[in-house]
Amino acid sequence: MTIKTDYEKPIPLKNQDIHPYWDAADQHELKLQKCTPCRSFIHPPGPACPSCGSPETEWELLGSNISATVYSYVVSYRPFLPGFQHDLPTIITVASLDAAPEVKLMANIINCDAEDVEIGMPLQMTWVDITEDRALPQWIPAEK
Repeated sequence: MTIKTDYEKPIPLKNQDIHPYWDAADQHELKLQKCTPCRSFIHPPGPACPSCGSPETEWELLGSNISATVYSYVVSYRPFLPGFQHDLPTIITVASLDAAPEVKLMANIINCDAEDVEIGMPLQMTWVDITEDRALPQWIPAEK
């Protein structure tokens, strides 16, 4: 599912460590860094594995049909940066991926009332196209 929008907020930058993540997101797919020796997922991505310290990493494509559950969340009623004043309240969640529960991804829950969110709530990843060539992963409530 893609939601088109006019985007006024800061655009996440691609750097050396995270560009494969954003390149995949721009294609509406989730790709995570993984340690080659110990096979642990590394998120957020970095130059070495936080579990074993190895700099040997690879990227694993998880696809576009990503489900998760709410691990934690906060509802923000004030904008912290320019452009966010139109989306209040903002539901910011840390979600545990169903395919890799040790991975927690932070993103907003959209198309949902703040009072409907609860810990353990099932989510489905969607991508919001913010420019012609950039997309942000976001969460929507999963259909029950």
